[in-house]
Amino acid sequence: MTTADRVLTRPRLIATGGLTTARRNPLLVVLVAMVLVFQLTTGSFLDPANLGGIATDAATLAIVAVPLALLVISGYLDLSVGSTLALGGLVAGWLAGQHHQSPAVALLGALAAGAVVGAVNGVLCCYFGLSAFIVTLGMLTAVRGLAQQLFPLPLSGFGSGFAWIGGARIAGIAAPVVIAALVLAAGALFLAFTPAGRHVFAIGVNREAAHLSGIQIRRTPFALFVVTGVAAALAGAVKASILDSVVAGTSGSGFELAVLTAVLVGGVALTGGSGSIFGVLLGVLFLGCLQNGLTLLNVPTFWQQMAQGVALVAGAALAYFAPRTGR
Repeated sequence: MTTADRVLTRPRLIATGGLTTARRNPLLVVLVAMVLVFQLTTGSFLDPANLGGIATDAATLAIVAVPLALLVISGYLDLSVGSTLALGGLVAGWLAGQHHQSPAVALLGALAAGAVVGAVNGVLCCYFGLSAFIVTLGMLTAVRGLAQQLFPLPLSGFGSGFAWIGGARIAGIAAPVVIAALVLAAGALFLAFTPAGRHVFAIGVNREAAHLSGIQIRRTPFALFVVTGVAAALAGAVKASILDSVVAGTSGSGFELAVLTAVLVGGVALTGGSGSIFGVLLGVLFLGCLQNGLTLLNVPTFWQQMAQGVALVAGAALAYFAPRTGR
């Protein structure tokens, strides 16, 4: 090999690798371009304080997006996560504020409430064979109604101990961001290195074939429903800790749309069988940056909602066409 060839080999490999990465993760290119546009138009988008705010705001989204992505990959769906988030925050705030329980007890109470909601969804969808769309859409309304019945008045003043969950810093990083990072890492390790992770894909691709292969086609999705409920309640507790208040009628309203948008934009196919945690991370960051950038530009709320709706449609289209264009 000539000297020129040796000099150019590494740049060629880097360029080829970069093109491959861009082709496999088109959202990454869109995200980088969007960040550059927002920085040029606002001049403050990449300020450390603003980036920290984006990370903290996106943390609750990431906490729920990971298990929801696994659920969607397995061929199911949970539209009740917004109401479950509200219920989890209310239970945690009620225990911490009105009953002066420790943050650990308040958090466990919230997680238990989320687990119950997830278990009901799982039993109806996985063992009774009911439509996940219908069941979880009904649970979205039912859980919200239950939360308003149990907690008709807004809750606030949860104490400094409970505020630690959302306001503490661990090694200089906001606690919600650390929690989200742990959830993302756990999801990635689960999919990559466990038999159950491979089973999730198999169930989503062909449930009957997975059953004939000896895979637990009911137990695995049921567990994912429970984990999704727990994650939504955890996100609710974190959000309640950050805001120091929860309102049953409005907390988590529209959250199910936001988290589903992040999942689909991140490349998880709504039909099941494909997706990745890295894609989900990109989807969460994309949505967080989009909302923050539009807010910095003083874009009216209704335009922001339209942008989120367009992103949802674009994500569904991307998940549909990307496998075909990659062939």
